[in-house]
Amino acid sequence: MVESLLKLGNPPLSKPLLPLPFQFSLSSSRSLPMSSLNSVNVHRSPTASSFQPSILVFSGGTAFNGVVEELKKLTTRVAHVLPVSDDGGSTAEIVRVLGGPAVGDIRSRCLRLSDQSTSEALAVRNLLGYRLPLDAQEAKLEWYSIVEGEHSLWKDVSKAYRETIRAFLAYFQNQILRRTNESFCFSNGSIGNFFFAGARIFFQSLDAAIFLFSRVSQIPTESLVLPVISTNDRLTLGCELWDGMIIRGQNEISHPTNGSLQLIDKENSSTLPSRIKRVFYMSSEGSNLLHEVFPTVNPSVLEQLRNVDCIIYGMGSLFTSICPSLVLLGVGEVIASRSCAKVLVMNGSCDRETSGFGASCFVTAITDALNRTYGHLNNRLKNNPSEYINTIFVPKDGEIPVDMKSLATLGIVHVVSVESMKDPKVGVVYDPTSLIQALSNLLKQK
Repeated sequence: MVESLLKLGNPPLSKPLLPLPFQFSLSSSRSLPMSSLNSVNVHRSPTASSFQPSILVFSGGTAFNGVVEELKKLTTRVAHVLPVSDDGGSTAEIVRVLGGPAVGDIRSRCLRLSDQSTSEALAVRNLLGYRLPLDAQEAKLEWYSIVEGEHSLWKDVSKAYRETIRAFLAYFQNQILRRTNESFCFSNGSIGNFFFAGARIFFQSLDAAIFLFSRVSQIPTESLVLPVISTNDRLTLGCELWDGMIIRGQNEISHPTNGSLQLIDKENSSTLPSRIKRVFYMSSEGSNLLHEVFPTVNPSVLEQLRNVDCIIYGMGSLFTSICPSLVLLGVGEVIASRSCAKVLVMNGSCDRETSGFGASCFVTAITDALNRTYGHLNNRLKNNPSEYINTIFVPKDGEIPVDMKSLATLGIVHVVSVESMKDPKVGVVYDPTSLIQALSNLLKQK
């Protein structure tokens, strides 16, 4: 099995890999029931976690990453729910050539949760977090050096981890070579994304790929990284503006790059011609690409929502990072039924998606997404904003107006101001320690 897995064709592997020294063999784990995989990640030690609050966070793959390390100090019993519709960066190239869901946000969060306590753990984290150069030819040559096992990034990575990781990088390369009609561009490619894609295609399971990545990067077993939709299919996000315009693709909604390979700059993207009315999922196949589709929410997300002590809507791109997880059937129903803390963590500034928004606009957008207000008539809910959000955290010196009267009209009166700091790249952000302390104080009151 492993020998066939590693037949690359071009470039050749000059150093053959040995059977994978992992806790289960590839041949057996490929057909491992997902219930078994989920049980490994969900079972918790009562003595280790009984005093820790359990939290579910809706977020994207960037903004909330800045507080993940501090959140670990409060609790590791966190379910991170992430969208799988990103179509920018190296994720876009993987999806274009190999298909499947976008894994960039999931990979990003897994890396933030990964172990850093030893030199080897740091080496694995650095390897899976590494990006290739922007120049396409340089990127390709460096990729060959990595997959051959000759790159300096492998320093401090033990033989066991090296063979495990290389096997799936090799399998990813093998899948690219089999697509003879497509030329893969490695420019700015993420090694972690390549590893993730190789594992997903081999196992034919996104959940299994997350399980493998979690074990390789030594994420605490009580911490969950959950795709909001568990699928092997490509997902495309769309949005409808208030002027009736339809935009296809998360990248086009949030930060269009006009097809160039430039690095993403969300802060300086051009403004939308009209505000966003709703986001939804669109067909990725067939002739009618404007056709709306209705994927099923990951059952594990609903299970966690029913049992956690706190639900958080994290900071980040409102319509392309948060709302794609909220519009799915069943999510609004479960959140409205809970009496736990439900916290909206406001951004420090507006972006292309939320230009001119005040805090009440964020609340309304989240409510409309959970109620599916502008979706199919038979799927709409009529819950009040206060059934979805009962607390708002705002950064001191934030640029988004906090309109207390409008919030009170929506039934939300508990607003907590949290210490902030100035980031030269993105502006006002939370002081991580102060944010997690505010969260800890809130949960002690509940």
